[in-house]
Amino acid sequence: MNFKEILNKESIFRVLSDSAGELGLESYVIGGYVRDLILERPNKDIDVVCIGSGIALAEKVSEKLGKNIHVNVFKNFGTAQIRYNDLEIEFVGARKESYRRESRKPIVEDGTLEDDQNRRDFTINAMGISLSANNFGELIDPFDGLGDLKRKLIRTPLDPSITFSDDPLRMMRAIRFASQLGFDIDGAAFDAISQMKDRIGIVSQERVIDELNKIVLSPTPSYGFKLLFHAGLLKVIFPEFCELQGTETMEGRGHKDNFYHTLQVLDNVAVKSKDLWLRWAAIMHDIAKPATKRYHPKVGWTFHGHEELGARWVPNLFRKLKLPLNENMRMVQKLVRLHLRPIALAKNGVTDSALRRLIVEAGEDLQSLLVLCRADITSKDPNKVRKYLANYDKVEELLIEVEERDKLRAFQPVISGEIIMATFDIPPSREVGNIKLAVREAILECIVPNEFEPAYQFMLEEGAKLNLKPVKMITFEEFESKFSSQEIIENV
Repeated sequence: MNFKEILNKESIFRVLSDSAGELGLESYVIGGYVRDLILERPNKDIDVVCIGSGIALAEKVSEKLGKNIHVNVFKNFGTAQIRYNDLEIEFVGARKESYRRESRKPIVEDGTLEDDQNRRDFTINAMGISLSANNFGELIDPFDGLGDLKRKLIRTPLDPSITFSDDPLRMMRAIRFASQLGFDIDGAAFDAISQMKDRIGIVSQERVIDELNKIVLSPTPSYGFKLLFHAGLLKVIFPEFCELQGTETMEGRGHKDNFYHTLQVLDNVAVKSKDLWLRWAAIMHDIAKPATKRYHPKVGWTFHGHEELGARWVPNLFRKLKLPLNENMRMVQKLVRLHLRPIALAKNGVTDSALRRLIVEAGEDLQSLLVLCRADITSKDPNKVRKYLANYDKVEELLIEVEERDKLRAFQPVISGEIIMATFDIPPSREVGNIKLAVREAILECIVPNEFEPAYQFMLEEGAKLNLKPVKMITFEEFESKFSSQEIIENV
């Protein structure tokens, strides 16, 4: 590969070279950009190392590129950054690092290019390309990173126990790169991860989940999870997931290994969607199976209610993992709760009311739910898979038909909690919730239309069953002017 010719195609590298020459600095493109250049993967992040002041080099480059190029300086780290077109370029002086055992924060000193390459995490990330005029485009590869790229191997520049002890997050990064690139991990490095897995405890959970999310988003995420599992790291960072692993047999009856089933579902989803949160729904969908596992002599192994219990677990698991407690978490929770519903419809026959209820409960996440449910159809028997998928095709067609006919995606019962409270003069309470639910079910079952007057009459009848008497009757005119434009009160 002719790196000189490749770099000359991008004017920014000539600017970098000229700027370094004027300052009398040796400079190199190093790390991930070089790796991805060789792998022909897109990468807009360029790391530049110089023997001297990276900040001074950034300022010189900015000066040459024009007045609109701003330099962001991070004095505490001795680094600087500029954005140029769609590139993000980071400048740093070559350095060597030493670590204390209880901290990932290094003691940093000025160093040589060799020192800088020694501190890199993996050989494939330690390659540099010279920007100096006398050897512009020359590959500097002291650890045979190029060979490891050809061998598809993740290997550390130094003894892996040193590399991982210095920064335990590198254990996660090793597995992340293997998962993203489809590479193997060097045997010595993998053994070191297994032996040092507990060192991950000094790393912030935010950094750990960032790496885990990158594994989740990799092309075949099950590969990364299997590496985490066999190295013992998964049990440290996500023990609840490890609980899914294993099978049990009683009276000759066994159940599938839910750990490997979940990984198959995750891979199936990954084929269809790059959505991180849909992939997390796949990871979480059976998370409560170990807690709900029971054996009955007549029916064998059951996991009754695992979808509801799993949904209740989702917020705490997200909190523990430092995943966001926002609409993404609520989407995952919803999909976990509903993931059995479409498959149950495929097995038991379909009624319009069941379809309506599913459409309403899934709302805007219906399509994601359908992707998850298709992914959840796994079996070693291909005939059984084909049969389930054929039934499921029919369910999907009916869902689309009912949704288009009834426009249910934005469904809201015409009777809100506010109307119930105003009519019976009661505060938010269980009674209000029960009446709302009864009205909602009656509308979905087509017992009453979703229109004010018949739904209001039904609401009065439900209130009477709870010994509630109307204090103020709401007229259609009042509904139109006061209630129809206001949001329905939730969770009353």
